[in-house]
Amino acid sequence: MEKDIIKVIFFGDIVGKPGRFAVRDFLALDTSKKYDFVIANVENASHGFGLTEKNYNDFKEYGIHCMTCGNHIWDKRDIYNYIDNSDCLIRPINYPKGTKGVGSRIFEVGDTKIGVINILGKVFINLVDFQWEMVANEIKKLKEITPIVIVDFHAEATAEKICFGKYCAQLGVSAFFGTHTHVQTADENIVDGMAYITDAGFCGASDGVIGMEFNSSISRFLTSIPDRYEVAPGKTTQVNAVEVDIDINTGKAQSIKRIFISNDYIEEENGSEKED
Repeated sequence: MEKDIIKVIFFGDIVGKPGRFAVRDFLALDTSKKYDFVIANVENASHGFGLTEKNYNDFKEYGIHCMTCGNHIWDKRDIYNYIDNSDCLIRPINYPKGTKGVGSRIFEVGDTKIGVINILGKVFINLVDFQWEMVANEIKKLKEITPIVIVDFHAEATAEKICFGKYCAQLGVSAFFGTHTHVQTADENIVDGMAYITDAGFCGASDGVIGMEFNSSISRFLTSIPDRYEVAPGKTTQVNAVEVDIDINTGKAQSIKRIFISNDYIEEENGSEKED
């Protein structure tokens, strides 16, 4: 860790085996060792929907310190068996009271503490509680422990992300990463000392439709019938991530940088997604 600076990398939504392996390979590179804290959104990691306990443990072995999620985290039923015992996974804080898991957590990197909050948007996703006052109170609580607070806001509407991002900046958040739409936006900037991006993008097969196979995707649009989505096999994968430097004393972001890497995907080596 550079003096007084913590280097954070956040991976956009990981989609299926192509996404998992792309992130694994990225983190295996020597250059990735410069990161002090690694966060990834994992709600689409297991065959495109949810997160199995096996994949959760794999991510820990890859070197991911914190896993965030969203509305699809409950799609694999075994999540209920391990989420309460997880020390890395957080689910959206604005699920109703009594929901399994936690919506925020303090992580430690050496002597530095980092607060992370996961939040689900309300626009077009109406199954969760009103987030504004709840999150303001949570940020205040975390900042009594550490000046560094990071938010993953998993939301559909761009306007809601921008507005809620500015709201979080006023409350002293260090970094705000939008997720869910799987398309990396080019609006990374520093807002009142907070690193901001509307959407971090996704990690997975580049040849499909936001990580899913094209034919099942177009079938839904042409017929309005909810055909089953399959993870795109693809010939290439992409890694979408965001790199942020944060001052450990003030909690203010010093820089933000988008990462977009595309690589060949060898299906024979990685195997079929259906093997999960």
